[in-house]
Amino acid sequence: MPIPESQLETWSHQGSIQQSSATYQTVRTALEDKRAAYADEQFEVFLQGSYGNDTNIFAESDVDVVIRLNSIMRSDLSALPPDQQAAYHQTFAKATYTFGEFKSGVITRLSNAFGASDVASGNKAIKIKANSSRRSADVVACYQFRRYFRFIRVTDQDYVPGVIFPTASGGEIINYPKRHSENCTAKHQSTNGWFKPMVRILKNMRSRLVDEGVITKDVAPSYFLEGLLWNVPNDKFSGTYGDSFCNCINWVLQVDDTKLKCANEQYWLLGNGNVQWAPQNYQTFLNAAVSLWKEW
Repeated sequence: MPIPESQLETWSHQGSIQQSSATYQTVRTALEDKRAAYADEQFEVFLQGSYGNDTNIFAESDVDVVIRLNSIMRSDLSALPPDQQAAYHQTFAKATYTFGEFKSGVITRLSNAFGASDVASGNKAIKIKANSSRRSADVVACYQFRRYFRFIRVTDQDYVPGVIFPTASGGEIINYPKRHSENCTAKHQSTNGWFKPMVRILKNMRSRLVDEGVITKDVAPSYFLEGLLWNVPNDKFSGTYGDSFCNCINWVLQVDDTKLKCANEQYWLLGNGNVQWAPQNYQTFLNAAVSLWKEW
């Protein structure tokens, strides 16, 4: 039998809002403190992830925060003709402040604010432990990345802004969290408020499958579930939650999945890149979700 509408309705609800908001404000205040070693540099602090995109569920606890250094940047100029690449290089001088200095300053600032024992640098993010008044938080220190489509001069240019940062395990992550968030919000509006509740339902199904040992947690990260449903045509989101689930999944099962895009529109959703969903994991999750629906 299918999953009851009452269960889907429960799963559609957003998780912690008040404590997540308070945690973000506490972390942001710490990062923007004038005593920070990087205080005189150009930077910005913003949310990413499930809480930032309003798709967090009760089973999730982390608040994902980005601090992006804008004083330096790296750019992809491959789409520009030679004359525009030359104009770009003539316009921007080589930076003297380094990302290494910036990240070191971020770690020091967080350690001073929350205590060194509660702050640890992980593979991708700086982790802050939870306590009685705040949730755990992941802080990604990164710098500006731009994918250019035109560069004539500073007042006449076109690019997609993103972030770039090295990982402790080697390699770099280049992604576009603001574009992802903006497109997810636009999708939510264009589906008359259906998109984000349906993402939460899919994420709760994922949590159920993990709890039952059907899949492991790393098979279906929230970022990819948001990206998957972002691809589904708007008219599939309507009726009941059960109707929407069936319409969306049936469309996904029939589509050419090599043409699915990440919600930021800069990558294919499926692939072997470090910001793509491994095809085997995608298929594992899809099969498990369909089975959960049919065998409830």
